[in-house]
Amino acid sequence: MPTVHLLDYVAGNVRSLVNAINKVGYDVEWVRSPGDLRDVESLILPGVGHFGHCLSQLSSGGYLEPIKQHIISGKPFMGICVGLQALFEGSEENVNVPGLGVVPVRMQKFNAETKSVPHIGWNSATNTRVGSSGGQSFYGLNPSSKYYYVHSYAALYEPDVLERDGWLVATAKYGEETFIGAIARDNIFATQFHPEKSGQAGLRTLRAFLNGDKLQTLTPEDSIRTEEKIGLTRRIIACLDVRTNDAGDLVVTKGDQYDVREKDGASAGGQVRNLGKPVDMAKKYYEQGADEVTFLNITSFRNCPVADLPMLEILRRTSETVFVPLTIGGGIRDTVDTDGTHIPALDVATMYFKSGADKVSIGSDAVIAAEEFYQAGRMLSGKTAIETISKAYGNQAVVVSVDPKRVYVAKPEDTTHHTIETKYPNAAGQSYCWYQCTIKGGRETRDIDVCQLAKAVEAMGAGELLLNCIDKDGSNSGFDLELINLVKDAITIPVIASSGAGVPQHFEEVFKKTTTDAALGAGMFHRGEFTVGDVKNYLGSKDFLVRRFEPDI
Repeated sequence: MPTVHLLDYVAGNVRSLVNAINKVGYDVEWVRSPGDLRDVESLILPGVGHFGHCLSQLSSGGYLEPIKQHIISGKPFMGICVGLQALFEGSEENVNVPGLGVVPVRMQKFNAETKSVPHIGWNSATNTRVGSSGGQSFYGLNPSSKYYYVHSYAALYEPDVLERDGWLVATAKYGEETFIGAIARDNIFATQFHPEKSGQAGLRTLRAFLNGDKLQTLTPEDSIRTEEKIGLTRRIIACLDVRTNDAGDLVVTKGDQYDVREKDGASAGGQVRNLGKPVDMAKKYYEQGADEVTFLNITSFRNCPVADLPMLEILRRTSETVFVPLTIGGGIRDTVDTDGTHIPALDVATMYFKSGADKVSIGSDAVIAAEEFYQAGRMLSGKTAIETISKAYGNQAVVVSVDPKRVYVAKPEDTTHHTIETKYPNAAGQSYCWYQCTIKGGRETRDIDVCQLAKAVEAMGAGELLLNCIDKDGSNSGFDLELINLVKDAITIPVIASSGAGVPQHFEEVFKKTTTDAALGAGMFHRGEFTVGDVKNYLGSKDFLVRRFEPDI
């Protein structure tokens, strides 16, 4: 196969990029030293995380000048995410570190007063020069397609500023801000989105770049640009709880209020509920149009050497055929290996990123870290899993999964925790409640409420909150809307609504009655009652913007 070179400065999940490049018919070779760049024809610079860290790593490694020379020479160059940002003059993320200066614009942070930051999800990349009567686009970009973004800083778009210098520009809109989603000029192509995580639309752009197919003519239908088609879509996530069953096989399971064993009298006789194989099910949900796939390891495989964790192999195999973001949760903490070696949480997370994960999800340890945060007078230690991983890979790589449950009280004065007046009093007639955090799969309660936890983990550097609800888990009665609105009012990072979805109407309800950033389904998908496509078709019929699955390229 023809070859493209990748420069990896510890940029997070590069395995998925390699798999995507292989998928479109190219082989990958790694740039091992600055001197290697003299003989490189096509170069891709991927990146996630912190702008300053990226540029500092490239500078200390001696790569900045060779990259500039590669670009000046006219050889093909592609930047992805922070790889795009590196081309710009600089970024508010670290004003003391200059960029390559190829693009005369600076990156700015999104306005967090009006929307969630980071910007996470599927958005547009529409050529600013495509008219409603038809036109051309570059490197396979299509105004009717959606692409996966995850970033807090962006180059805000000013009409004609870059176009005057010969740049082709594709934009996306997040809230009131329009930003640059992709740019191209001469031998340069760069995307703020992750093509390797953008399904078939992303694979199309990779193939076009590698084949040198710069300009394409769009059909009139493709070039229609209406406000209804532009912007961030409603994100639907498929979640797979993974554990070993009683025979020692890895299975996807689902519990009722976290009890994953069949009830007495069931055919399985109280055994772990087996709903299918993780890799096969992940691929199925991808083909149904899932915007993300989350694996939650609910046993942590405590007696297994860390380097041989079964979830690593699941991620490797899944990332070969599933080109949307993959999240892994469970066991991502400081640990002691079977041979007595201490392994920091950052090293555990790195193993998952190298195996194909885009995000790691932290549960019980986040609750303990939040308690210590408040005990220290709201001071950060810099040593928690959330802090160390987000510092190395960016806050968008860290999800905190929280499992709260309702505690009813007669009046707010009966507790020191933040209460709400609920529309659903308990049997005793108490109409106030607070949400108590739990650990160990809901088996142990802690004296900290969900708002306290949410604010603490946001301060530590978490980029997203997966908001479960023990009271709703397995109920198929809909999401806990009161809980979601409570947490959304407390923090600015994105929130994923989880627990309780049973029918497509529940997704409509959560998107209509809360400002949640995404919604997650599990049991209703696993049991085959509804598909991800069913949910998206329903939401589309109700005028919600959703990403449609595109056929294989």
